[in-house]
Amino acid sequence: MLDRTLLFVAAMIAGFAMLRLSEADSFLSSLNPVFEVVGYLAALLFALVLIYKGIRAVLPSKP
Repeated sequence: MLDRTLLFVAAMIAGFAMLRLSEADSFLSSLNPVFEVVGYLAALLFALVLIYKGIRAVLPSKP
């Protein structure tokens, strides 16, 4: 369970890293909008998954 949570955190950090990617002086500069969209979606998706898992951990489970 902890391994999956750490994987989600790592994926969220990778999404933020894609947002900070500086490709201004490289051949990837034309892909900057794609990196931004993918970075925002990855960070948002995995943040929502972590919030969901946190809420499920707090709420009592059915017997």
